[in-house]
Amino acid sequence: MDDTELHRERILRHVSPIITGRFVGFQTSYTREVRIGRPVAIVVFLTAGIAQLLASLFRMKPARRSLKELRKGPEFLVTPVRLRDDLGQTYEIEMHGQLPQSALHRGDLVQVRTQPQSDPQLPVRLMQVVNLTTMQPLTPRIPTQWSHMGPVMLMQAAVGVLFAGAVLALWLR
Repeated sequence: MDDTELHRERILRHVSPIITGRFVGFQTSYTREVRIGRPVAIVVFLTAGIAQLLASLFRMKPARRSLKELRKGPEFLVTPVRLRDDLGQTYEIEMHGQLPQSALHRGDLVQVRTQPQSDPQLPVRLMQVVNLTTMQPLTPRIPTQWSHMGPVMLMQAAVGVLFAGAVLALWLR
């Protein structure tokens, strides 16, 4: 056993929804992909396809994306954050998204609201942090499945739903 293993600090993961402590620092960030559910992707893809078909009839160039691209989902930044409480215990929390670099400085007193993740092996997720040193509330922003699909695709899907609804109403009349 070498000297580094003797002095390795113990990192706690399972914590209450609110943690108050000193900001120790950010760890190395990485990206994680969020998959979009098959039913949502198929409904948006098919209804947008109706609008794309209509656009091609009027010789307009529709925006096209494959179902595979749509299901892939957005990637977001994951940054492990470490906090130390008054007892000297270190907690690791995952922050999804980004915060301004100047928002937190080593040693700042912070209060963090967390939420457990669907995978119990992962640390809890940071939902909101209040820097008690500066009294600044901070919320990391991440892309959603709707922002990943994009406004053009969602507008095409809405037009497709309206057109399909109109055709169905005429047919049932």
